[in-house]
Amino acid sequence: MRILVVKLSSLGDLMHALPAVHNLKVGLSAEVDWVTQPEYVDLARCFEDVANVIPFPRREPFAKGVEFVRRLRLRRYDLVIDFQGLLKSALICGLARARRILGPSFRREGTGLLYHAVAGPRNKERHAVEENLDVVRFLGLDVLPAAFPLRVTKPAGLAAHPRVAVLPISRHANKNWPEERFMEVVRWLRRERGAQVFCLGGKADQAVCDEIVRAVNTDSGGPPVTDLAGRTSLVDMAGLLGGMDLVIGNDSGPIHVAAALGVPVLAIFGPTDPRRTGPYGDRHRVVVGGEGCRPCHRRECVHVTPHCLDKLTVDRVLEAAGAMLENRVAGGAGTP
Repeated sequence: MRILVVKLSSLGDLMHALPAVHNLKVGLSAEVDWVTQPEYVDLARCFEDVANVIPFPRREPFAKGVEFVRRLRLRRYDLVIDFQGLLKSALICGLARARRILGPSFRREGTGLLYHAVAGPRNKERHAVEENLDVVRFLGLDVLPAAFPLRVTKPAGLAAHPRVAVLPISRHANKNWPEERFMEVVRWLRRERGAQVFCLGGKADQAVCDEIVRAVNTDSGGPPVTDLAGRTSLVDMAGLLGGMDLVIGNDSGPIHVAAALGVPVLAIFGPTDPRRTGPYGDRHRVVVGGEGCRPCHRRECVHVTPHCLDKLTVDRVLEAAGAMLENRVAGGAGTP
């Protein structure tokens, strides 16, 4: 059987689709192709269950659209599955040579009219991984234990344990815990745990990460922090994350990459709901502020500063980080 998966973005959402795709691959003995945006193509080629990756030219639809459609239609598919649920992804499904198009329960923008079937009723009171598995249940397949088959290469010559990656920036400012508090966490990791800390992020995160690293490295005590923000590809970042003992970060795509690789994640959540988009699995911890207005899912906070993150203290994060590192030393699997 030949299946085409359409999941264009974002980074965390791609990770959340992996267990469903693994179920399809195993349960249907299928060959799976995947359509995604260019920035995720190299990482998608690391998905062990995927045979071919087709880039969707989101920013150049006219210049590269004809070539995209040509590649999309090279094969005939028994089934096309839209894991995005938006109009653009549904239209891509319609362009493919397919016997059947299946849409997700979380469809939007009237896309239900463009599918042959929809995988079950909408239910947003659960994790995104479980939502994606609706497709598996709809097809009558057994739901396997969650697996994230992601093949990356860990860099050689990493420092001694413990190794901790810090991700202090997300795509939206109101999801960012104050950088001064990240500085305190990194100082504690160096001084009290002797940790080798890596500050990671994309090019847009470089200025903040550089500031954190400069400030912390002027202090005495502990190994120097390695600043790699904006200096690695997405695949190389994934490899680094796979070599960590702990990852600490805001609600952002890379924490889900780390979780997919089985690395314990300490996630800091503000306006978003960790029940839906927290790191998946029982190796991880989530810390949230106590403000009553969260989760609000707003892109911009109605307050001058996000109350939910402002009320989250350094001590609470350090307590969780210390417990997770001690659990690693003891050989445990982490605390949910």
